[in-house]
Amino acid sequence: MDTSSIDYWLTDMDGVLVHENKAIPGAAELIEQWHRQKKPFLVLTNNSIFTPRDLSARLARSGINVPEEQLWTSALATAAFLKDQAPGGSAFVIGEAGITTAMHEAGFVMTDVDPDFVVLGETRTYSFEALTKAIRLINAGARFIATNPDVTSPSAEGPLPATGAVAAMITSATKREPYVIGKPNPMMFRSAMNKLGAHSKRTAMIGDRMDTDVVAGIEAGLHTVLVMTGIADDAEIARYPFQPKWVLQSVADLLDKDTGKGDSKTKKDS
Repeated sequence: MDTSSIDYWLTDMDGVLVHENKAIPGAAELIEQWHRQKKPFLVLTNNSIFTPRDLSARLARSGINVPEEQLWTSALATAAFLKDQAPGGSAFVIGEAGITTAMHEAGFVMTDVDPDFVVLGETRTYSFEALTKAIRLINAGARFIATNPDVTSPSAEGPLPATGAVAAMITSATKREPYVIGKPNPMMFRSAMNKLGAHSKRTAMIGDRMDTDVVAGIEAGLHTVLVMTGIADDAEIARYPFQPKWVLQSVADLLDKDTGKGDSKTKKDS
């Protein structure tokens, strides 16, 4: 596996670097390797609940050193997109600190009076009153944005309804589909590359899902790396008409040999 043409790295977080808040073997070492080699990188997540500072602290508790400026969330990507679309605009936002902080920092006014946008993020406490307000504002002409399409999110007790499921309910009530920023929209990767100043031909994306990480990476023109430490397995890979450039057992296979590179399972080596 020759990665000499890769100057920039994007990587998913859950299933790639951590699993149930525990570091996946090789993850901390790979991040340190990128720091040591001064390789620009970003850790991506569709989760819009937490701020980059929150996520950096969470990773640190797992033994992985990722500064907050090297985290890119669907909330940040959403705020960056809307700032480009309507600088100084207004929005009615449903969500937690991740999306509200990002929208504030992008210069948006938060209001429930004739906003330009209704922005739906993820939260553990969806309010019926807030959802009713969102439906009425969208019917009145506000443009509908969702941070990510995930229909469920994990919890210790089992799956929880997430942004995509709540967006479907709002769509049913308004007949308006949201524009969804997070993966698999390649917009997520393009905004991350803009932050890095990266070019797609020299950028790779590491993920654990064919239906989000790999397809969005391919559509954004990136080199795609699928690791087998998350959702995907051989049967899942075979289902899709597109394939990642490389399939690895884990991120440990990306470590330099003198760091203790593991055995890779290379689907396509080029």
